[in-house]
Amino acid sequence: MAGQRAYLDYNASAPLLPAAREAMVAALGAAANPSSVHAEGRLARRLVEDARRDVAALVNGKAAHVVFTSGATEAATMLLTPDWRMGRGALTMGRLYVCAADHPCLLGGGRFPPEMVTRIGVDGEGLLDLDGLNDALAGHDKAGGLPLVAVHAANNETGVIQPLERIAGIVKAAGGVLVLDAVQAAGRIPLDMSAHCADYLILSSHKIGGPQGAGAIVAASDLMMPVPLMVGGGQEKGHRAGTENLAAIAGFGAAAREALGGLAGRSAVRGRRDGIEEILLSLVPDAEIFGAGAPRLDNTTFFAVPGLKAETAQIAFDLAGVALSAGSACSSGKVGPSHVLKAMGRGEGQGALRVSIGAATTASDIELFQKALAGIASRRAGRNEAA
Repeated sequence: MAGQRAYLDYNASAPLLPAAREAMVAALGAAANPSSVHAEGRLARRLVEDARRDVAALVNGKAAHVVFTSGATEAATMLLTPDWRMGRGALTMGRLYVCAADHPCLLGGGRFPPEMVTRIGVDGEGLLDLDGLNDALAGHDKAGGLPLVAVHAANNETGVIQPLERIAGIVKAAGGVLVLDAVQAAGRIPLDMSAHCADYLILSSHKIGGPQGAGAIVAASDLMMPVPLMVGGGQEKGHRAGTENLAAIAGFGAAAREALGGLAGRSAVRGRRDGIEEILLSLVPDAEIFGAGAPRLDNTTFFAVPGLKAETAQIAFDLAGVALSAGSACSSGKVGPSHVLKAMGRGEGQGALRVSIGAATTASDIELFQKALAGIASRRAGRNEAA
């Protein structure tokens, strides 16, 4: 694409890291099935298991409790089911409880029928209504099975970080099972499976600089697992059938190593994010930054400009060389009202824009954003004066 471009859409998909690319190219040379017992197959298996250890290390989990999938949506669909097993016995989840601001792959309920899904609201900053969660779980009928709670660790649109320890405490007190969608949180905040904050984490490769097409479930233990979504061969210890995507998994592992090391650079990313917000408010003083009163990811700004449609602004930024999102990028390219803002009680406006950055974001990227925003703000002021 001609001209200078600034990529500020890391929450949609982070650029592929050089280390991940190198790992993928090397894995493509291992032309064997990881389930084969010959030397070539054992080499391929070693690449998978090395990646499994690296993904586990990112969240201080155990490699034996990592199940690779094709992505986070498959992982969520696998976990969100009434049908589980504990050892050789059947176990039932009687109802699913999700956050109203969750990603669509959680809100959809997975394999639960709609009548078995309860949505828990959020406050004006996007934080889960803990009293509402506690009340819902207190009224749960355990005769029908255990309560299963699924919630995002950090919101993909606002970047708001949920109070994970408090949520986990409420779920455990109710005898429930907790699934955390850690897709946006992994590599951006420390996550520790050993701290018993969740029973299961959902991860995605391409959000941390790995390739698209790989994800994972990390379980706190292997005593209890959902009935498989993908059945067939015995791959992934029988939890997920199908020949492993060797190159994608190798790239995922390399990205996980880089992400774990990159946690030390969070303050630098936060400084760039704060600089972007200073530019925003200086050029558009009446802009609203959503979730600014709550803990947020260091890399995310979700904002609205009164009187300016998000899709119009997104096109203007794109034409000026800046790639950003109007909310989630998981709706087949459609731009519409944000269900996250609606859940926060902010759904009556004209949408919002999301800037999400990473360690590779440069001062030049921010300067290009500033130049594009200045043009948009100038045109907006001209329209207001004409009116």
